[in-house]
Amino acid sequence: MLGQSQAIETVRAQLQRFAACDVQVLIEGETGTGKELAAREIHYAGVRKDQPFVPVNCGAIPDSLIESELFGHGRGAFTDAKVAQPGLVDHARGGTLFLDEVDALSGKGQVTLLRFLQDNEYRPVGSGATRISDARIIAATNSCLALQVEAGRFRRDLQYRLNALYLRLPPLRSRDGDVPLLAEHFLRAVAIRLRGPLKHWSAAAMQALDAHAWPGNVRELDNITLRAYMSAETAVISLADLALAEPAFADPQPIPRRRASEPEIGFSAAKTRAIHKFERDYLSQLMQRARGNVSAAARLSGTERRQLGKLLVKHGIESSAFRSR
Repeated sequence: MLGQSQAIETVRAQLQRFAACDVQVLIEGETGTGKELAAREIHYAGVRKDQPFVPVNCGAIPDSLIESELFGHGRGAFTDAKVAQPGLVDHARGGTLFLDEVDALSGKGQVTLLRFLQDNEYRPVGSGATRISDARIIAATNSCLALQVEAGRFRRDLQYRLNALYLRLPPLRSRDGDVPLLAEHFLRAVAIRLRGPLKHWSAAAMQALDAHAWPGNVRELDNITLRAYMSAETAVISLADLALAEPAFADPQPIPRRRASEPEIGFSAAKTRAIHKFERDYLSQLMQRARGNVSAAARLSGTERRQLGKLLVKHGIESSAFRSR
């Protein structure tokens, strides 16, 4: 898991400890934070690394097939069951079964999974023989299972079984300094994947990426990077290219000043104002270097001239003020 923030360093240390402890793990985190990647790191850093890692999306398994999917079925167990088929638990024998979106399991599915977790025993559909699997279970959800339990949508006893070890993945907006690192990594990866030329982010584009809230987290950043790479016609991806790839980066709005009578602002607002100040200071220094020439400033910053003009207007910076310096 790429990153250099304190938040991701803490996660990496937890993953190493969890890999050495062969019990169930529950991973919670917003969509796109890398829950499957974390599960794979636990698996491949542990003693099961040479055995199968079997991922399954619980939300994609029909309720009527949950037992067959997990435990397999015998020949003739139901219509069209012409041959016996092993289930996911059997495929993951000796390895790890990763249950993504575990909160999507129905009541029946929860009971089925709980019964297996109690003693690792299961019985294929249509078979009288009981079998045992030592597959390690790692479950993941983008919701809070404790709240699901309180709302009556998830079994408390199953939550206890899954929650032997617990990991909460931080959202990208809480990983200070990781966005530039990830954005550069994804840009190189896109060039390799598409067998195209290497490209770079302009200073303004990178600044906009770093200021974004990233509701879709790392997955959103990966997708936007791909679109921005495709949008850019030059080796430098400008803020205008980024806006073409994602409308959320177009026409940023000015930040209103706080009145003296207003209460102190929270972390998110404080961060936004700090970014606003950084933008203004950066643009002022840029225009000073370019001696008020907007075209020259656009070339220096790797920004499209029209977009740079919008940023200057946004911050009330007049190019004429720098021409005599």
